[in-house]
Amino acid sequence: MSSAVHTTRTLAVNLRVREDIRSLIDRAAQAQGKSRSEFMIDAARRAAEEALLDQTLVRVDQETWDYFVSVLDNPPANEGYERLMRAPRPWES
Repeated sequence: MSSAVHTTRTLAVNLRVREDIRSLIDRAAQAQGKSRSEFMIDAARRAAEEALLDQTLVRVDQETWDYFVSVLDNPPANEGYERLMRAPRPWES
C-alpha cells in the first residue's frame, strides 16, 4: 500500500487598498489575535462560501413545491404569528 502525500502549496494574492481600510483590517486582525493575512484569508473564504451557498439550488418534486407555495400563500393566522410580524426587524434599526 502506498501512502498519500499531501502538500500544501500557497499562492500569492496581491491587493491594493486605501490606508484607512488597511488600518481597519489591521485593528480587526489584532483584536482576533491574527495576522493581517490570516484575517483577510478567513474573511475572503467566508465570503466565498456564502456567495456559493447563495447559489445553491434545491430541487423538489411537484407535490412538495405545491405544498411550499400554499404555505407561503396562506400564512398562519394566530397570536404567535401576529406577534412575530410586529417584532422589530434588526435590519431596520
